[in-house]
Amino acid sequence: MRGTTRKRLGDLLVESGVVTSEQIEYALNNKSQGEKLGDFLIRENFITEQQLIEVLEFQLGVPHINLNQFTIDPELLQLVPGELAKRAMIMPIRRDKNKLFIAMADPMDYFAIEEVRMATGCQIETSIAAKDDLYRTITKYYDLQESMEAALTDLGVETTEAQQEITDEDSPIVRLVNQIIANGVAQRASDIHFDPQETDFRVRYRVDGILRTERSLPKHMQNMITARIKIMGNLNITENRVPQDGRIKTNINFKPVDIRLSTLPTVFGEKVVMRILDLSNALNDVSKLGFTKENEDMFRRMIAHPNGIVLITGPTGSGKSSTLYAALNNLNEEGVNIITVEDPVEYQLEGINQIQVKEEVGLTFAMGLRSILRQDPDIVMIGEIRDLETAEIAVRASLTGHLVLSTLHTNSAVESISRLKDMGIEPFLISSSLIGIMAQRLVRRVCRDCAKTVPATDREKEIFAEAGMNIETVQRGRGCPACNHTGYRGRLAIHEILPVDRVIKDHILQRSTISVIKDYMKQKGIPSLLDDGLIKVIEGATTTEEVLRVATFD
Repeated sequence: MRGTTRKRLGDLLVESGVVTSEQIEYALNNKSQGEKLGDFLIRENFITEQQLIEVLEFQLGVPHINLNQFTIDPELLQLVPGELAKRAMIMPIRRDKNKLFIAMADPMDYFAIEEVRMATGCQIETSIAAKDDLYRTITKYYDLQESMEAALTDLGVETTEAQQEITDEDSPIVRLVNQIIANGVAQRASDIHFDPQETDFRVRYRVDGILRTERSLPKHMQNMITARIKIMGNLNITENRVPQDGRIKTNINFKPVDIRLSTLPTVFGEKVVMRILDLSNALNDVSKLGFTKENEDMFRRMIAHPNGIVLITGPTGSGKSSTLYAALNNLNEEGVNIITVEDPVEYQLEGINQIQVKEEVGLTFAMGLRSILRQDPDIVMIGEIRDLETAEIAVRASLTGHLVLSTLHTNSAVESISRLKDMGIEPFLISSSLIGIMAQRLVRRVCRDCAKTVPATDREKEIFAEAGMNIETVQRGRGCPACNHTGYRGRLAIHEILPVDRVIKDHILQRSTISVIKDYMKQKGIPSLLDDGLIKVIEGATTTEEVLRVATFD
C-alpha cells in the first residue's frame, strides 16, 4: 500500500475548494450513524461522485478506473470472497504475482484494505471506481455469473426434480431469477422483460425509459424461469394460453421492492414483464417533481381547492402515478379523509385508504367510487378515468364538495377536455367541475458526472428561435461508468399546466375547438410541454433530442 498520510476526507475536499468547511460541519452533524461522509455529501447534492473521485485521485495519487474495460479473471473471484467484496464495496481486477489490484469507492477505508490483505495474503494496490459501477460489477460477477453457471450445469434434471428446482430457495434457477431481479434494481431499471425468441430467451432492462438487452439465455431455460417467476407471483403455472397478472413483494439488499408481474402468451412462449416499484425511491414530495417555480405554484394552487377535478394526463410510463402520489402526500393531514380507487395500487401510503379494483368480483372503478362516496371522504383519487360511468361519478363527486384527482390517457392538457366530451359528459358539467389539467412526460436527465458544455447546433438554434428562445450552448453527457456510457442518468418530468379559468370555462360551454383554447393559452403565456422542455435544456438538465422525443410543435 502506498504511504499516504492519513488525512481526513473532509479536509481534502475543503483544501480542493469543492466544498466549504460549513458544509462539512453540516454533513458531520446531520449524517446518520455509520454513513460515510462522501455518501452524505453526494446525497445532499453538495458534490457529485465525479468531483469526489477527482479529489481523491489528485490528492492521494490513487488512479481512477472504469470497470467496464476489465475482464475479470474467475480465479480472482475465488481469492476475494463475495461476502467481503459486497460488505467492503471492493472489486478485485487483476493479480500480478503477490500484488492484488482492487477497485474501491473509498480508497481511504483502511480497515477494508487491511481486511482484503489478511484474506488474500497479497500486497494491495488500490484504485477508485464509481460506486454504482462497483455495485453493478460486483452483482454481475459474484452473483449473476455464479447463478448462471450453476443453473446451466444443473439443468439436466428429471421432471420430478424440476418441480423442486423452482420451489427450493437454494436451487440454481431460483438463485438466477433472484439475481436477474437484483441486477435490475442495481441498474435502476424500471422494468425487466423476459422475451422468448425462436432460438434463445432474452432478458432486457428498461433504464431511464430505454430498453436494452442485458443477456441472452439458452432456450431450454425458458420454461423453468417462467415457471419460477409465476410461483413468485402466485400465478397458475399450468396455464400458459391466457395472460395473467400478479404481484411480488420482496427485499433486495435490505430495501423493500414491490414488483408488478404480467405474462403474455406469444408464438415462442410466454413473455414476462416485471415492473419494479422501488419503495425506498418513491417520490413523495411535490417540490422534487422537477417543476419550474411558476408551474409548481400553479399545481399547488390547483390541489389546494376544496372541491373540483384535477386531471393529470400523459401516455403510459410518463410518471402520472408518481405525481398523483406526491400530491396526495402533500394533502395528507390528520383532519382529512383521503380514499383512492386504483388498478393496481402501486405504492402503499401511510394514513390513506386505498382500494384495489377487482373486475372479476365486480369491483370496478365505478362501483368502488360509489361506495367511497358513502365513506365521508374529503379527497378522492381515481387511478384512471376509463369510461363514461366513472367520469360521471367523478364529476358528481366534485360537484358535491369533494376534491377529485385522477389521470387520463391523452397527449396534451387541452385534449382532455375533448376526451371528456367524447366520453359523453355534458360541457356544462365539465366547465363547472374542472379546476385544472396537467400534461406530463419524462425525459432523461444529463448525467451530472460527465456533462460538458458544447455549442448548440444550427438546428437547435432554429428550434429554440421558433419557440421564441435563444440558445448558444447546451449540456451533453460524454458517457461515463456512472451513467453506463449513455450520457444520461435519471429522469425528470416536463409539464404543461392548464388552469381552468373563466375564459376556458366559457370556451368549454361554447364547445370551442382545441385550437381556439391553445391560442388562448399562447396569448396568456402558458408554457406548452415543448416550451417547458426547452427551458430545461437551457438550464442544462436535459437535451433537445430528449425533449423532441416526447413533445412536438403544435
